Amino acid sequence: MSKRVLTTESGAPVADNQNSATAGVGGPLLLQDQHLLEKLARFNRERIPERVVHARGSGAYGYFEVTDDVTGFTKANFLGEVGKKTETFIRFSTVADSLGGADAVRDPRGFALKFYTEEGNYDLVGNNTPVFFIKDPIKFPDFIHSQKRDPFTGKQEADNVWDFWAHAPEATHQITWLMGDRGIPASYRHMNGYGSHTYQWTNEAGEAFFVKYHFKTNQGIRSLSADQAAELVGKDANSHQTDLLQAIERGVNPSWTLYVQVMPAAEAAEYRFNPFDLTKVWPHSDYPLQRVGRLVLDRNPENVFAEVEQAAFSPNNFVPGIGPSPDKMLQGRLFAYADAHRYRLGVNHTLLPVNAPKATTAQNYGRDGAMALRNGSRHDKNYEPNSYQGPAQTDAALSAPLAIHGWTGTHEAPQHTKDDDFFQAGELYRLMSEDEKKRLVANIAGGLSQVSREDVIEKNLAHFAAADADYGKRVAEAVNALRED
Repeated sequence: MSKRVLTTESGAPVADNQNSATAGVGGPLLLQDQHLLEKLARFNRERIPERVVHARGSGAYGYFEVTDDVTGFTKANFLGEVGKKTETFIRFSTVADSLGGADAVRDPRGFALKFYTEEGNYDLVGNNTPVFFIKDPIKFPDFIHSQKRDPFTGKQEADNVWDFWAHAPEATHQITWLMGDRGIPASYRHMNGYGSHTYQWTNEAGEAFFVKYHFKTNQGIRSLSADQAAELVGKDANSHQTDLLQAIERGVNPSWTLYVQVMPAAEAAEYRFNPFDLTKVWPHSDYPLQRVGRLVLDRNPENVFAEVEQAAFSPNNFVPGIGPSPDKMLQGRLFAYADAHRYRLGVNHTLLPVNAPKATTAQNYGRDGAMALRNGSRHDKNYEPNSYQGPAQTDAALSAPLAIHGWTGTHEAPQHTKDDDFFQAGELYRLMSEDEKKRLVANIAGGLSQVSREDVIEKNLAHFAAADADYGKRVAEAVNALRED
């Protein structure tokens, strides 16, 4: 079998790929060596800006299969029939570190899922925790700056991390999650995934429901202690990537069961917690889990850059029957995610294979821009409405309208009867076993004891005490013991 011919990017054959052209034997290089210049110029441009958050990630393809009838809650086509399967792509990630960071670190994990449905792509962008540190997107850049590398030292600083949390009492719930036993998953396969935000489902009759997504791992929860994680990072910084890749290659296909909590829209206003507050959960005793289907991962990407690094997830990619809620963090992400991809990948990133619809065809009037691949023919108009049978609107809303009232301006979120920053953090602490509490306290104290300012330490201790008196007392004692050593 003859070898394929190596060519330049313009298709011309390459005569020598081992030696650059020179002015005589041993002489200086020639500017006319087009192959050399093309290789070096392309090499200089191989990297694109990494994600500001969720930079380090892994991905896989699979499918979602409906196992239970949920047509009473949503008209979404891909959820419309028991047994129906939809192709999916998922990207797991850490949040705070850079692209070269380690996998087995104490950090929330991204759980971003793309459904290639017959009505367009639906992106569900969540985490492995059901809550988050903040509830208003105006604080998000500041939060991330406090968790990323310090501009002067070039590394994450305990002073920055805990100083921000000292001024964000609503973070106490998520801190309790993060510093607890599930803060470092053993692998991506052994953690749950959550939509985290509240979303809206609408059925065929136009009835609206608010929902929360829960993907429960069928492999079982497995996590690492701080010591186990440190040892694993030393052996394989890419441990989660290695585990996911090898499991699927062996045919051990990881899976999750999807459940939802469903709240009739009319109940939201009087619920004891603000149902749109990302720092809160809905207790299962109030809204039990209802099974929907099964997510299975069965195929690895062929090229990590093309299919994982260039994968773009946008929470504003909805399909009929699914829409947003008044969740302020979700509302902010509806803009921020798509805008980040337009910056990183360009305005035509939705034409890349991993991002393009697979079960349908995108038809719109978007034209031009860098790397435009689909500009239409001489017969296609680039305006609407037109008289040439171009794509037209359906007049059918994707989701039910949300009622609004009041004055424009900056407002704090409306208070519900049980709304405070500490109650649910205390509830989570009181659910823990004695051994779990000890590990939680040790994990918090290990970081908080490194803070240089006493006032920052005291503010954080006050948050834990407000969640639970015993919780605060134990953390204070552990911090004091470490600072005295």
